[in-house]
Amino acid sequence: MAFHRVALRAVWAVVLVVLVVLGGSAALPASFAAVLRTSSSGAGPIGQSRGLTACDITTTGRIVAVGDVHGAFDTYVAILREAQLIDSRRRWIGGNALLIQLGDVLDRGTESRQVLDLIRRLETEAPKAGGGVLFLLGNHEVMRMQGDFRDVHPDEYKAFLSRDAEPLRERLYEHLVAQGSATARAKGEKFDERDFRKKFLADIPLGSVEMQIAFSESGEYGPWLRGHEVMARVNGIAFVHGGPGVRAAAAGCAGTNARIRTEIKTVKLTDPDYADSLIWSPEGPLWHRGLVGGSPASTGEEVTAVLKALDASRIVVGHTVSPTKSIVAHHNGRVFQIDTGMLGGATYPGGVPSALEIQGGTFLAIYQGKREVVFPK
Repeated sequence: MAFHRVALRAVWAVVLVVLVVLGGSAALPASFAAVLRTSSSGAGPIGQSRGLTACDITTTGRIVAVGDVHGAFDTYVAILREAQLIDSRRRWIGGNALLIQLGDVLDRGTESRQVLDLIRRLETEAPKAGGGVLFLLGNHEVMRMQGDFRDVHPDEYKAFLSRDAEPLRERLYEHLVAQGSATARAKGEKFDERDFRKKFLADIPLGSVEMQIAFSESGEYGPWLRGHEVMARVNGIAFVHGGPGVRAAAAGCAGTNARIRTEIKTVKLTDPDYADSLIWSPEGPLWHRGLVGGSPASTGEEVTAVLKALDASRIVVGHTVSPTKSIVAHHNGRVFQIDTGMLGGATYPGGVPSALEIQGGTFLAIYQGKREVVFPK
């Protein structure tokens, strides 16, 4: 898997270490103290708040699953209202419904932070009405936690800007210059600081250091994200962002979640074999596209094997935008593709907001102003 710049990847791998070297959180300006504190947003995912695992959830209420948001805050709010989960003040009105968000609320768009804040608040509101919000990680949430910012919209850094953004970035620059100069001297090479600064300013825009801190293990969003799973099984239906493929499914639902939790803590982008991990594997639950026709496309037998390994009757996935920009059932109603390119615009031309409502054996697509039965036809 190719990344945009090896040098940038290396920079982000040391940002937090540099902050510690410079004195840790105690040495940071006061405005960063809140950023470094662990989030206290309240209740966690519904599976945890009810004393269950994410793979053992049952509900008699309706299930509403939403695919990739990618920072499209207003559009996301619109579809949640259309699904009668929130009101005009963005407060929970869904009663005992269960909202399942299949990850990738981050990147590409400009309002990811607002989406995260809304989901965190709804997680605390829904249980009070007998419902719940189950937020699952997508590949872009893991990318943020691992310092891979290749798909962050340039304007989104503004949401993380602080009054101390320039001094903080300069402190990082000075440390990296000293480090780079020492390395060059040891190799008998010349260190071109002018060229380094040009690349540094291009790769580290103002607000990006604060964003990295916010998604770290001790930041505002990092602990909250790390408390969520990548896969859930509700009423015997599996929900996961992208896959998995047959081999990756062998760990089962709970086993997959356990392994992902460990890898988020231990796998680093600077590891030579990082691509072999489940969180980065194209066969894994965050990246796989074969279940919805991606290359190589899963056969019917492979879909059967995946469902058997997950002990599920059906599976609902996002990650891959439907060519028709509508929710689609594959493999005789055993696989549901619900990413319809909500962000729209130049990124996903023709994309629309959508949600999949499940009640009993009926799978209903919700769009703005209309509803369509997806399965059974």
